[in-house]
Amino acid sequence: MKKFLKHTHFLVTGGAGFIGSNLVEELLKNNYRVTVLDNLSTGKIENIKPFMDNPNFKFIKGDIRNLDVCLKACENIDYLLHQAAIGSVSRSLEEPILYNDININGTLNIMYAAQNKKVKKVVYASSSSVYGDTETLPKIEGNEGQLLSPYALTKKVDEMYASMFYEIYKLPTIGLRYFNVYGPKQNEKSIYSAVIPSFINKLINNEQVTINGDGESSRDFTYVSDVVKANINACLASSKCNGKIYNIAYGDQTTLNDLYYNIRALLKKELKPIYGPFRKGDIRHSKADISKAKKELDYRPTTNISLGLEKTVNWYLQNQIKP
Repeated sequence: MKKFLKHTHFLVTGGAGFIGSNLVEELLKNNYRVTVLDNLSTGKIENIKPFMDNPNFKFIKGDIRNLDVCLKACENIDYLLHQAAIGSVSRSLEEPILYNDININGTLNIMYAAQNKKVKKVVYASSSSVYGDTETLPKIEGNEGQLLSPYALTKKVDEMYASMFYEIYKLPTIGLRYFNVYGPKQNEKSIYSAVIPSFINKLINNEQVTINGDGESSRDFTYVSDVVKANINACLASSKCNGKIYNIAYGDQTTLNDLYYNIRALLKKELKPIYGPFRKGDIRHSKADISKAKKELDYRPTTNISLGLEKTVNWYLQNQIKP
């Protein structure tokens, strides 16, 4: 891990969530100060409970839609890792106003508060959904298509606001377009759960998995520890990276069928999947070009899908899911 000054103070919004809590764990492991801002609407207090007695850790229960809360949270912060958002393409089709309120208005509050309180840099989570309907593979920054969901639109607007805050207000920002992140602490019980924890949960409980479409859709699955490294590297990146956006992925493709049968083998199950209709707003294939992040952020993903699934399944067996 690259080094920061000894008393560096991070603010992690959404720090009780899946990616956020993994970030917090890594930062505390390296003895940095960490404040988490989370309203616990999707994050879990269990994710940060192990940190509560750490003198370098502080938890603020608050909402990014409240500007005063954001301003207070940004006091004496060096780096802001903005993970707070509401995810799920399918849910955004049902609740576009909620997505606008949290993902756009909330992010604007965070950017404004960071600029007002002179935070050194904001590294924020964007999404591969911004690529929309472009069929070009691999996905490369600057070659985006028509957006397919309110969720994708909110992330695109976040990128535009971040770029503007850098150009106009000189607030250093870096956007990370995450591709299908998975790993320990990801929510497996919501009806909007990501595919990997959902498959694991159902198979452990001997329930049949429904795969949307024919199972030949593919994704670039990215293990959470690689995403954590990307955030840390972005904080330390050259000023030439400010205002830019980077793909954060493994740089490979896995079909949903291959994913299912790999998880099934790890869990030693024999259940066959059910195939349902394609889900509205979903893209057919996704694979990232990560050459820009490699070159400019020194991003080097180390966990392929085989190793990542093994680690993830073992974590859920030990910590989370009980048959």
